[in-house]
Amino acid sequence: MDAASFLKVVREKQPLVHHLTNWVTIYECAQVVKSFGASPVMAHAINEVADMAGIASALVLNIGTLTAEFVDSMKAAARAANKKGAPVVLDVCGAGATAFRDRMSFELIDETKIGVVKGNASEIARIAGRDVRTRGVDAAEVKESLRDIAASLASQRGCVVVITGEEDIVAGSGALYTVNNGHEIMAHVVGTGCMAASVIGTFAGAAPDRLAEAAAAGLACYEVAAELAAEDCGGPGTFNACLFDRIHRLTASAVTARQKVSA
Repeated sequence: MDAASFLKVVREKQPLVHHLTNWVTIYECAQVVKSFGASPVMAHAINEVADMAGIASALVLNIGTLTAEFVDSMKAAARAANKKGAPVVLDVCGAGATAFRDRMSFELIDETKIGVVKGNASEIARIAGRDVRTRGVDAAEVKESLRDIAASLASQRGCVVVITGEEDIVAGSGALYTVNNGHEIMAHVVGTGCMAASVIGTFAGAAPDRLAEAAAAGLACYEVAAELAAEDCGGPGTFNACLFDRIHRLTASAVTARQKVSA
């Protein structure tokens, strides 16, 4: 798969990516979308989310800072995106940590059409019905094959499933991709997982008819930029600034030379 070709489409189409996302990382999510050349909008109020989703290219939902009222806004936005035909990305952040998060995740998946479900290993395992507990928002050990879990959940729910980690897994539409880019420093920086969901939304908004490929391409481009940023930064405190710069300057040749995507 040529991830660089998807990067070109993102920069040409400049999709509008609507977020109802984690308050902890809302700036980082907006900036990562902007750095790729797309347009972020962070509208959460139930009074306007449907209108905003109705003009967006994609919708990203992240349950990291969750309230019941927030989920009502998410449902309204998702229904509007569904009506338009825009892809919806759901980051099940913290699923498996509390019963409330599990219940809200299932309500969103059951009551709206989610195009991409994204999470770490234990979050996705919990959404797939496994008896696992997430350590807050950090992944816990899952002993089963993550590829099998992702493929099974994708088939069951009729969506794309993304498991992020040392190796990213993208399953859906009869396809299974693995992405082996990135850098270990990402595990020490708050928000890299939330940004990954925003990147997936950005690439999905530019290529809504190829969600699995778009998700894998987006992760590859994001993580190639992270590898380059790790060479520039002094540690976790300066990583994000270097990451945004590297994404902004990311070239097709760098992505092609460094991407590690297999099917």
